[in-house]
Amino acid sequence: MINYYTLQTEECLARLKTSEKGLGQNSISKRQLKHGSNRLSLESQEGAFTILWRQITSPLMVILLIAGVASFLVGSSIDAGVILGAVFLNVAIGFFQEKKADDALRKLKEVIKPLALVLRDGRKITIDSRELVPGDIMILRAGSYVPADGRLLRIYELELNEANLTGESSSVNKSLSALDIGTALADRVNMVYAGSAIVGGSGLAIVTAIGHKTELGKISLLVADANVSATPLQKRLGKLSKFLAVMMVSVATLVVLIGLWQGRPFWEMFIVGISLAVAAIPEGLGVAVTVVLITGMQQILKRKALVRKLLAAETLGTTTVICSDKTGTLTKGEMSVKSIWTEGRWQELENINKKQALTQETLKNLLLSSVLCNKASIENPEAEPSKWRAMGSSTETALLLAAMPLGYDPEKLKNDYHKLAEKTFNSSDKFMASLYAYKDRLILFEKGAPEVVLAKCTHINKGQGVEKWSEDDKKEVLAEADNFTKKGLRLIAVALRDNIKPLKNSEKPDCESLDEGLCFVGFVALSDPLRPDARETIKSCRAAGLRVLLITGDHPLTALSIAKEAGLENNELIITGPELNNISDEELRSVVTKYNVYARVSPEHKLRIVAALQFNGEVVAMTGDGLNDSPALKTADIGVCLGSGTEIAKETADLVLLKNNLKVIVDAIAQGRIIFTNIRRIVIYLLSDCFSEVILIAGSIILGMPLALLPAQILWINIINDGLPGFTPAFEKSRDKKISSRPISRHEPILNLQSNAIIYGLGIFRDLILLFIFVWLYRQGEDIVYLRTLFFVILALKSLFSLFALRSLKEPFWKIPLANNPYLIMSFSASLLLLIIAIYWSPLQGLLQTMHLGINAWLIAVGVALVNLFLIEAVKKIFAPSKQYE
Repeated sequence: MINYYTLQTEECLARLKTSEKGLGQNSISKRQLKHGSNRLSLESQEGAFTILWRQITSPLMVILLIAGVASFLVGSSIDAGVILGAVFLNVAIGFFQEKKADDALRKLKEVIKPLALVLRDGRKITIDSRELVPGDIMILRAGSYVPADGRLLRIYELELNEANLTGESSSVNKSLSALDIGTALADRVNMVYAGSAIVGGSGLAIVTAIGHKTELGKISLLVADANVSATPLQKRLGKLSKFLAVMMVSVATLVVLIGLWQGRPFWEMFIVGISLAVAAIPEGLGVAVTVVLITGMQQILKRKALVRKLLAAETLGTTTVICSDKTGTLTKGEMSVKSIWTEGRWQELENINKKQALTQETLKNLLLSSVLCNKASIENPEAEPSKWRAMGSSTETALLLAAMPLGYDPEKLKNDYHKLAEKTFNSSDKFMASLYAYKDRLILFEKGAPEVVLAKCTHINKGQGVEKWSEDDKKEVLAEADNFTKKGLRLIAVALRDNIKPLKNSEKPDCESLDEGLCFVGFVALSDPLRPDARETIKSCRAAGLRVLLITGDHPLTALSIAKEAGLENNELIITGPELNNISDEELRSVVTKYNVYARVSPEHKLRIVAALQFNGEVVAMTGDGLNDSPALKTADIGVCLGSGTEIAKETADLVLLKNNLKVIVDAIAQGRIIFTNIRRIVIYLLSDCFSEVILIAGSIILGMPLALLPAQILWINIINDGLPGFTPAFEKSRDKKISSRPISRHEPILNLQSNAIIYGLGIFRDLILLFIFVWLYRQGEDIVYLRTLFFVILALKSLFSLFALRSLKEPFWKIPLANNPYLIMSFSASLLLLIIAIYWSPLQGLLQTMHLGINAWLIAVGVALVNLFLIEAVKKIFAPSKQYE
């Protein structure tokens, strides 16, 4: 690969066999055949059927499909419809989720604008940008986008905004000089890159790369190739599904074989086996989990964040590391004046009042220079200052917005100051100068890089008048410049010359000939300021057990300054992109455990950092808003994009912030932990219900008894208990005011010790007692229809009453107001009504083979349900973990 940024322009033309007049038609045709089209073509994709089949054959979906078929076989079309509806919903969600990469690539493709202005055969022509070939000569103009990567041949005040590619918010001034090998992408000022915006000036560039060979194209390939691992929820549900499948097959097979060995009819045992399958599978689990996730997404939306993928809502709760970009994430994403140095001291801009600005001589001269030696403008100066829209480079707009509220309006100043000449800023000489006529004299205002401007100064204004520039003055000023540069601030030196004699009629105004013997006025320090609440947000992250990393393409000093200001841990340690190039992936896995600040990084570096963190067991949320963030956003467990981000970044991200506030991320993570807890409560509820049915049916068969429940009764209990009540935990609100102090481990199973104690410990104890009572009552001569009806009611009420205990896994139910979850009362009442109808409505009595129950039977059932309720409370207290995610 040729590093064109290291070559002189003549050598670039020679290497690409072209000239500044452009290519000829014959050469163009040959190169199009060789290099192809300048487009980001989509990678080969799996067919829709392949993706659909993979979703259908996932473990949980297979189990639900079996349960659905089983329901049809036993004649329950209602239950089967619910099960198959759950299958359809979950398959659809997974199917559309896998289209994420394709959508991101289409957005990347749209970044390249369709037209390009080029020189061919010495003529300017406009062509479809897809027809560009290496060696073409691009004409670059302000207001357009660069259509391909190129090496600059000519420039005139050319400025580009490459924030979407490099992550830096400030405009880049271009130059023509060859650069050293290994120069970072953000520092290759003699190159232009596809998708970058031209914000000022013009130029010529020779095309060096098109399509996927451009820097934009490489990002496109990274997005396509980035591996997407299963989310923690997918892994947990997969493990649970496999467990349920093994349990269902084992128990059903064992019971059927025992029944056949006992001499029971084959068809009867087949129906029993199907009933056990239906009882063992919580068919409402898929839909209930979906409702939990959707409800959680709605809560996150209320906190000004949009979750683009359902399962990402739960993954938020397991996040352990936030990889944050600087520009537009921790900072505002725009340059602003922070402080001003005059007369030997610094003043914060916010502490300077209008009277002081208009009367203090040195401050007045500095602000005059900031406005008059400036090409920026305000579109709507009649509006309030907070609503001004500035046009121009980020540095010059910052200077203008700082000076105007202090009484320095460029339009009003034009009445007294008349511009005669101007020398514009460029990256080679690093200064700008403007010559003005003021009353009977000429004044040269100048601003630029400190080392450039100070070299021309012979005098200094200390407030008591102009003095000759001494060595002590020089050392003091240079020390100030050095100190502020180390803080990561952008420093601009301001000087002027007001002892210029009036020009003769024959003399032409010329800034450069007068650019000597300047009087140093002061410094202006600019920064991309930290968001007002960023420090508090970082503190909240730390309290929530979240580690925050700053990963940026900016200068190391700037990154360190922001890290310290934001309060990041270990903010004195920093590692840069070039340093990352020199360490292996294995070494990086150790490095990421101690470094929290990364500077001058490329998209490839971000991917390596995320991969190293994930290798160490971290669940990574990557924040960003630029095109350069897209691959890492896709690879990370949670990709977080600011609302001000590019469409490509939004399309790739899992979470889009609608309000540019990092606190929203913490709120979303807190809701993710609530989602996990709600899913855990649903699983406990549904499995407890199913476990009771399995023990009663299997036990009655093994003991040679009639079935304790009939298949139709099992299905009706499933409708009563697993229908509306199964969704109740989804609407339970957290009562904790603060996020828990540690994240959920990505390896923590859905069912922990407490959950297993409720389902299996308490469940086995309770259900064996119920089985014993059933057997004892039957052998005492109780009618089998009465017993089945009684136990039908007991199982239904036992489950419904447990809803109240499962409202929280750490608080007793009597401390939680019922008003917190109106859905609970509604679903409990509806299910109780369905139970009463099944007992007393004649058509259902015949279908379910139930009978009327007296008040004593109901008191027995309610008593059992209450005992179960308080037993769950006891188990919650005994087995409660030290930390709950509520």
